Amino acid sequence: MFLVALSFAYFAKALSGSYMKSTITQLERRFDIPSYLIGVIDGSFEIGNLLVIAFVSYFGAKLHRPKIIAVGCVLMSIGTFIIALPHFIIGRYEFETSVRWVVNSTLNPSPCRPDSLANLTEDGTLPQVPASGCEGESNLSMWIYVLLGNVLRGIGETPVQPLGISYIDDFATEENAALYVGCVQTISVVGPVFGYLLGSLCAKIYVDIGFVKMETITITPSDSRWVGAWWLGYLIAGVITLLSAIPFWFLPRSLPVSRPEVPEKCTPEQTSFIKGSPLLKHKYSADEHTSFIEMAKDFIPTLRTLLAHPVYLVYLCVTIIQLNSLIGMVTYKPKYIEQHFRQSASKANFLMGVINIPAVALGMFSGGLLMKRLKLNIMGAAKFAFGTSLIGYILSLFFFAMSCENAKVAGVTLSYDNIEKISYDKHPLFTDCNSKCVCSSSDWDPVCGENGITYVSPCLAGCTTSAGSGKNTVFSNCSCVGVAGNYTASTGHCPQKDDCDRMFPYFLALSVITSFIISLGGTPGYMLLIRCIKPQLKSLALGFHALATRTLAGIPAPIYFGAIIDTTCLKWGQKRCGGIGACRIYNTTAYRIAYLGLTLSLRTISFIICIPGFILLSRQLKEEERSAIHGALRNGGTELEVLRKEELVISNSDQPHHPSENSTDRQTRL
Repeated sequence: MFLVALSFAYFAKALSGSYMKSTITQLERRFDIPSYLIGVIDGSFEIGNLLVIAFVSYFGAKLHRPKIIAVGCVLMSIGTFIIALPHFIIGRYEFETSVRWVVNSTLNPSPCRPDSLANLTEDGTLPQVPASGCEGESNLSMWIYVLLGNVLRGIGETPVQPLGISYIDDFATEENAALYVGCVQTISVVGPVFGYLLGSLCAKIYVDIGFVKMETITITPSDSRWVGAWWLGYLIAGVITLLSAIPFWFLPRSLPVSRPEVPEKCTPEQTSFIKGSPLLKHKYSADEHTSFIEMAKDFIPTLRTLLAHPVYLVYLCVTIIQLNSLIGMVTYKPKYIEQHFRQSASKANFLMGVINIPAVALGMFSGGLLMKRLKLNIMGAAKFAFGTSLIGYILSLFFFAMSCENAKVAGVTLSYDNIEKISYDKHPLFTDCNSKCVCSSSDWDPVCGENGITYVSPCLAGCTTSAGSGKNTVFSNCSCVGVAGNYTASTGHCPQKDDCDRMFPYFLALSVITSFIISLGGTPGYMLLIRCIKPQLKSLALGFHALATRTLAGIPAPIYFGAIIDTTCLKWGQKRCGGIGACRIYNTTAYRIAYLGLTLSLRTISFIICIPGFILLSRQLKEEERSAIHGALRNGGTELEVLRKEELVISNSDQPHHPSENSTDRQTRL
């Protein structure tokens, strides 16, 4: 029952966590914030963990673990609801468009404004007229609600992993513990499948669905200004998380132990990272009610003992660096698919959910199964995890070859003469063909010309007339599209080249293969941490590991990954109330090099640190083997002496009846 309840809790927290990552581009656009700020919001979940994880892991192991997990699930649910709250507070979403100034006109507007020259500012931007409601609206305060809700989610998630895994390992047989942990970890990977699918569904739905007329919306889900119904998924995830708390309220504090507690029979290969010590005696059983002071006075000595082991420290360093790579890569992978292969957010999330995540789940489950079938010891598990990670690393190098050209955007990625030229400046947007129109360089309302080139706005394309409405608007007499000046342009980006479409399936296939291979070593690598650790240290070891990885990987990785990605932005959006908003288009080549280069560089460092780790682990196992041999010899001598005494007693008692026979028999048995 506990295994089912814990699996459901893992599913719920994984679903809401993956849904958060599936909405990063939606949140960027809705609150007009850059990627590094999204990284701060994403990392705030780990900040919540950081606040309480050490205390929950240590003291929670001595209290009622199922009920503490139940409280955590309730807090996660409340935090998820808070994240959705800003949608019901702020006004309707208004995307930037170059024709907003004629919204009350009954005629089709002319994108070209020849009579506005006197109002143009020095940097080529039209004066910003504050939108109605800007005086009382603060987007800053709105995204802070998202951050605070994510912090509360992190606090609530804290007890689920360390207390849940230690509960299983305490009351399951040793041979089944790895399989049970593998099952729970597999369920935790199934959760993101539904999280990304939910993100895909919500990304298709317009953010203000039911409150606006969809025929008036001129953008599509593939547009960089589109914002889906991000808030809807958080409401659904909050309800699921709340339901996951119910079973834990009815579970007992402890279960019948189905295995004899014989830690002295652990083989040298199964030895934990922590040697036995007088400090580690199990003073408080799971059923004892102890005071806070009694538990607290041993915290520092116990933590010191835990951190004194070199193999444990190397394990921490390796996992911290690898998780920096993994978290940064996973957080921005949907965005990478959107920007590099020019897919919609909905499709990127769908592909993550139905292709990539199942491969990870299968790999983790297979890793746990292989560990049980092959009966891997500590060294075997370490070699297996290292080997799978190294193979995945080598295959990941091929991602560099899977490139797409930058989108052809006049004045941004190529000149108006169709010459490729990357520009981070506003001024190349202006040229002779649009000199008769007074355009704003800050607008982002892309149109696709008949020549296959995308223009930043109809005005910058030199279009003078328009017909139709909504998504069907067509701009004509666009002087920059053709020499004759009678070429047309339609709303939205131009389609990408066929070469990029053909490359995308290979990218997905390689992504699935590498994800499966790397995740094969997930369960064996994790079992290194909990194999044969003293029961009273198990929760603390897991909790401190989670604390370190969240502090040094979960928090900083999304931030510096996002900051580096921001440096590749070519065109920033404009906030409704003024100021720089979210990025609209990136330098595809620079994005690929920055994203993949940072991911693989971190993995390279982790492999280098593994070398002394294997040396220390091998030395530790040899020392434990020698200690075990000496202990066996001492125990064997003692047992032989006891046997001799028993035989002597039997011989003396039987001597009157069969003196010679009994003596011979005793000598034979000796």
